[in-house]
Amino acid sequence: MAEDGGVPRRRPVSRRRQPVVAEPARPVGWATGESGPDGEWLVRVVPGAAALKPYRCPGCDQVIPPGTSHVVAWPADAPPGVGPSERRHWHRSCWRARARRRPR
Repeated sequence: MAEDGGVPRRRPVSRRRQPVVAEPARPVGWATGESGPDGEWLVRVVPGAAALKPYRCPGCDQVIPPGTSHVVAWPADAPPGVGPSERRHWHRSCWRARARRRPR
C-alpha cells in the first residue's frame, strides 16, 4: 500500500535512450593499411592489456612500458608472417607525427 493509504501506482514507462553502440573493438592481431610519405604500412593497435613487454619507440627513442597502448607497424610489402625484425612498436603520437620528424 502507498503511504497515503491508496493503491501504489506503477511508475510511468519512460522511453530510455538507446545506448550508443561503439565501433566494435578490433581483435589483437588485426592490421590496417596506411600510406604515408615514407611508404605503405600495415599497422596494428596493441591495447594496454595486451602490451606485456617493454619496447623502444623509434620515433622518440623512449621506452614504451608494459601496459601502455601503442601501435605496431611493418612494411606492407613484407612477406606474409613477417618476423619481429621488420616490426616496430611506436607510441601512437609518435606514429602520427613520423612525417614531421627529422631523420637521424
